[in-house]
Amino acid sequence: MNNMYDGYELRNGVKNPCIGFGTYKAADGKSAEVIKTALDAGYRYFDTASFYGTEEYLAEAIQESKVKREDLFLASKAWKTEMGYEKVRQAFEESLKRLQTDYLDLYLIHWPLPEDGYEDWEKLDLETWRGLEELYEEGRVRAIGVSNFLPYHLENLMKHSKIKPMVNQIEFHPGYTQELTVQYCKERDILVQAWSPIGRSALLDHPVLLKLSEKYHVSVAQICIRYALQRGIVPLPKSSAYERMKQNQDVFDFEISEEDMYRIGTIPQSGWSRLHPDGCSERTV
Repeated sequence: MNNMYDGYELRNGVKNPCIGFGTYKAADGKSAEVIKTALDAGYRYFDTASFYGTEEYLAEAIQESKVKREDLFLASKAWKTEMGYEKVRQAFEESLKRLQTDYLDLYLIHWPLPEDGYEDWEKLDLETWRGLEELYEEGRVRAIGVSNFLPYHLENLMKHSKIKPMVNQIEFHPGYTQELTVQYCKERDILVQAWSPIGRSALLDHPVLLKLSEKYHVSVAQICIRYALQRGIVPLPKSSAYERMKQNQDVFDFEISEEDMYRIGTIPQSGWSRLHPDGCSERTV
């Protein structure tokens, strides 16, 4: 990857850009300004979700930017209350309306369980996935996948569906790399995307990352983003400042050594959101 417009080819040939912009809380001020800034900073891959409340603001920012739709990669997700065959198809239509587009580049099931301890999740996931499969076959979405699915959740879809998930978006950052899930996905040609690739403020003063930041003459955030890229994982950083947005893209002119990659990958658990797919009762991303 030479720049953030390079990408990974999904199993159906669709190119997924190697860096995206996460829009969770990007419109907390009920404004499209942060997303407009991200467009100005050069981002063309935007990750949103019905739960985020940012789809309408993303549409507003795109309209004002005059960036062509075909130059964008737009991803959204169906929330836990939108699971099931009929509900997910309706949720997809509503997302299209809010985004003011007639197709999505990527659509994901946001979480594998609709609520903590839900027992019949295998059936519900398959019903939901059938809705995504049909949307894909109808040409409404270019690629489909999941978010926050662990290997045993994925196995249910892999064994019982026509179309295999193409993407799995998970929490991934130094101190929380979910190695088993990453390995499972890579062995089955499922592209891993990283939400919270910088691990919130908890990692910004981590001694190992600070030392590497000095060694490579970059920020801790750049170390985290570069780490994901070298693992073949798509980071979805977010920021509200233009300068940091540009800095988060400036990760292609240095390479972390193999030894330092091992050092980063073995950092003790740090920065975890404390959210788990089988018990995610807290406010989630």
